[in-house]
Amino acid sequence: MKTAFITGAGGQDFSHLAELLLTKDYNVVGMYRHSSTRNFDNIRHIINDIELIKGDLTDQISLINAIDKTQPDEVYNLASQSFVPVSWKQPRLTGEVTGLGVLNVLEAIRTVNKNIKFVQASSSEMFGKVRETPQNENTPFYPRSPYGSSKVYGHWITIIYRESYNMFACSSIAFNHGGPRRPVDFVTRKITDGAAKIKLGLANKLALGNLESKRDWAFAGDVVEAMWLMLQQDYADDYVVGTGVTHSIRDFCDAAFSYFNLDYRDYVVKDPRFMRPAEVDLLIADASKAKRILGWKAKTSFEELVNMMCKADYERLEDV
Repeated sequence: MKTAFITGAGGQDFSHLAELLLTKDYNVVGMYRHSSTRNFDNIRHIINDIELIKGDLTDQISLINAIDKTQPDEVYNLASQSFVPVSWKQPRLTGEVTGLGVLNVLEAIRTVNKNIKFVQASSSEMFGKVRETPQNENTPFYPRSPYGSSKVYGHWITIIYRESYNMFACSSIAFNHGGPRRPVDFVTRKITDGAAKIKLGLANKLALGNLESKRDWAFAGDVVEAMWLMLQQDYADDYVVGTGVTHSIRDFCDAAFSYFNLDYRDYVVKDPRFMRPAEVDLLIADASKAKRILGWKAKTSFEELVNMMCKADYERLEDV
């Protein structure tokens, strides 16, 4: 039985990855940061099937102790300060967690057992002001936020450790991915949650920022499967993970409100508070390498993703 050590316990991606690994008879260990409040709603249904351990990406000793105690075969670094708007308000914290945190995990692995396989959750936000469309593994990075620049550091330090210490270290350059387990402050959940509230008479408006920015949205459950496949290869490498289809936030609003037989134009208002200081206009993945080498491709369409999220939010709010 393999053991997988996953940071970011309780998060959307963690919950889907843990479910996948349990079906493959892994011993799953999730690391969570100590806080006065804990939110394990996403893993409530599997919490008795996994082990949870405290640790912090900013604390090297806690990472070394956690990895030494669990002796994993694979490490998945999913934890980060991942909300882009917060990265503008807390840029240093974002850098320490999202950037230097990756270095701390890699150093912990190198200290305990450098044969442990590692995958870093990189991000399409690294491409930022894109140099080419679509974006692949060789597209130059041009981040447009503290979050994006922190992810660039984490991505490159992973490559450096792979090449310098001969470690099995990969990066999953995942494009936007979501689902019903995404926090409500992320725009896709904000939209489906807002549309469901309006349908139920719990709200009458939904305030958003730029409606024209375009993203490649996948289902989180599909994305984590690609991460697992990366660690099953003979050689470590980096892979772009996305659907190859892009939609604007306006398109997402249209699809979500249409699910409830509503017209988003009657309810969505633009609010300058939600505009980014530097916008990322267009992201679209060229995941041909992942398809060719990993045999991976997204299974869930954009429409299926939106409908899944709308249904879950409506049912959740209906019971309140």
